[in-house]
Amino acid sequence: MMGMVDAARLEDPVRERFNFLVNAPALFNAVATAAELRVFQLLAGRPGCDFDTIRAATGLPRHQLRVLLQAVCSTGLIERRDEGYHNSAVAGELLASDADDSWSHILIGWREVYYPAFAQMTEALRAGTNTALSRFPGDEPTLYQRLSRDPELEATFHRAMSAFTLRSVDGLVERQEFRDVRHLLDVGGGDGTTSVRLVARHPAMRCTVFDMPSVSRLATADPGRALPAGVTLQPGDIFTDDFPTGPDAVLFSHVLEIFAAEQILGLMRKAYDALPDGGRVFIYGYNVSDDETSGIFGARLGLYFNVLASGQGMAYPARDYERWLRQAGFREIHTIGGLPYEHGLTLGTK
Repeated sequence: MMGMVDAARLEDPVRERFNFLVNAPALFNAVATAAELRVFQLLAGRPGCDFDTIRAATGLPRHQLRVLLQAVCSTGLIERRDEGYHNSAVAGELLASDADDSWSHILIGWREVYYPAFAQMTEALRAGTNTALSRFPGDEPTLYQRLSRDPELEATFHRAMSAFTLRSVDGLVERQEFRDVRHLLDVGGGDGTTSVRLVARHPAMRCTVFDMPSVSRLATADPGRALPAGVTLQPGDIFTDDFPTGPDAVLFSHVLEIFAAEQILGLMRKAYDALPDGGRVFIYGYNVSDDETSGIFGARLGLYFNVLASGQGMAYPARDYERWLRQAGFREIHTIGGLPYEHGLTLGTK
């Protein structure tokens, strides 16, 4: 009888997730370290490498490399067969290249910026504000503003954001609702990653990216990455500056979730005022379930916002965005759910 109870406990998916969860911080950092040391890239180019080949490539002492490889193998991302090491199919897809959408960029960005903050979660949640922001110099109230004081870290952060955007953006750019858009205002559009993909998919569209000056500079900092003719940058403050004139559609992609309800409603009203009759608003981002009990990507994001980024916001359920759009005056409101990485697209018409 005891054996049957023990077997049932071992098969309990919640217990299995718990066992992984309590070890996840160390394992996350092991995988990020392997990515930083380019282990996945090495195995992509030379599958079946032995230990000494990996040691020569990474420069790690023998014992420390042994510990690192065991940790990464325990996640299943690297497999050991005979005396050689191989990327799993997942590692080959997500981590084994330096492409702009590589998860290697995401992991390193999260390690450098996001995850150190979570040690202060209890303090931040009790205080009701993003107390972990104190490790970044400055007196500005958000992470995004303070990162402008550290261009190198800001570039690391936006490289990670851009990579994740590329992983999820096809769920947005492939939508046929963009076919008739001629001028899109991309509010908080960062380095223009989303707008670049949109104009490539919809050549008749032009996009104006409206974001902070330091972020706009990132879009032109890489001489090997020129913006297409259909994408222009307009630096500004999305709250205090007027929205650029002339768009027939406004996109909020991964931006409204950062803020509190009253700020979101204010931005929606600015969008309404900037649009002509018949103009459309698109809201793309994470949505937790309507009962707010599921969505692990959304859970991570909400905690990050409240502990570090802004002290407010969350991956709101779609029904919240729909309610705010109604309050801002929009009609024909609906949400397309089930998009990659727990994303949804909420639409409204003026």
